[in-house]
Amino acid sequence: MFEKLMAQPADKILALMQSYREDPRNTKVDLGVGVYKDATGLTPIMRAVKAAEHQLWERQDSKVYTGLTGDPAFSDAMIALVLDDAVPRGNVAAAATPGGTGAVRQAFEMIQMAQPDARVFVSDPTWPNHISILNYLGIEVVPYRYFDNETRGVDFNGMIEDLKTARKGDVVLLHGCCHNPTGANLNSAEWDAVIAALQETGATPMIDIAYQGFGDGLDEDAAATRKLAASVPECLIAASCSKNFGIYRERTGLLMAVSADSSATALNQGTLAFLNRQNFSFPPDHGARLVTMILTDATLRANWQAELEDVRKSMLNLRSQLASELQRLSGSDRFGFLAQHRGMFSRLGTTPEMVEKLRADHGIYMVGDSRMNIAGLNAQTVPILAKAIVDAGI
Repeated sequence: MFEKLMAQPADKILALMQSYREDPRNTKVDLGVGVYKDATGLTPIMRAVKAAEHQLWERQDSKVYTGLTGDPAFSDAMIALVLDDAVPRGNVAAAATPGGTGAVRQAFEMIQMAQPDARVFVSDPTWPNHISILNYLGIEVVPYRYFDNETRGVDFNGMIEDLKTARKGDVVLLHGCCHNPTGANLNSAEWDAVIAALQETGATPMIDIAYQGFGDGLDEDAAATRKLAASVPECLIAASCSKNFGIYRERTGLLMAVSADSSATALNQGTLAFLNRQNFSFPPDHGARLVTMILTDATLRANWQAELEDVRKSMLNLRSQLASELQRLSGSDRFGFLAQHRGMFSRLGTTPEMVEKLRADHGIYMVGDSRMNIAGLNAQTVPILAKAIVDAGI
């Protein structure tokens, strides 16, 4: 039977990583893979995570399964982190998942169960795995305008015009903060207009929030998600702990289904449990347990928030340094958008051919759509990147 299988397209980022490893140049710069790196190029284990792991090692006396939707304490802690008091806790069904990707996948399957004919509106561009999973499930994808290659900001008028073509039963997928891959985000007034469009059309929002705390702060990055959840009858929220807790390999995520009143919560909770059972039975617990410990212990939480704030400020400083160096070398402020973007990523808005030129001539590795991982830079590589961008004529 296996001879009937067809070769699948290679993952572009994994292929980029392999090319980077094989490049002998000592001035090469890896801006492709989407993980946070410190100034030494490492992705460290956060202090609070180390401390929580030590406590867990001393206290944990069993590795028995948790429930189908994970430990309820993890759901409570994450719902409080993301939503605070925006909606009553009784209106939120939740399930732990293998990472944010698992939450996204379960959300799409829940949409398919609830509304088989639903269309999912996605930003152009979006995280490629959004579209890959939707295509695999056979769910219709409708792109909406988002990134303007000329301004390197949001094409907001185009976005609203496209979102108004959605209808009741459709889903609009939104990035809660730190848009991946562009780094360009909506402001508060623009979020209000998006909420008004959703209220007008009756479409259901789904928020993917993978970078809370990486943009303007924990509460600031969750503000739009909280306002939206409080303003519409129902929504889905996929949250990831990979970035802000630095526990990538622990695969820790949560899917939330928010309804207008508590009467729907039991049905939604049962549906989430059913989907987990079909896909992987019980979700992983180690990362979820660490997150719960950190969020519910005052000392651990303070330590975590302090380190997270250092990470956030480090990325903002790198953005400012890069924008300033580009202005110095080019004599132009056309790269000022880099300091305005938020999160790990920015999109240069150039062509795949120019991205290849940066790789071939200067050893600069970024994704072909010109998405670059700002967290892959440090004080030594900022000038290398800036000179390469200017020399390439971008």
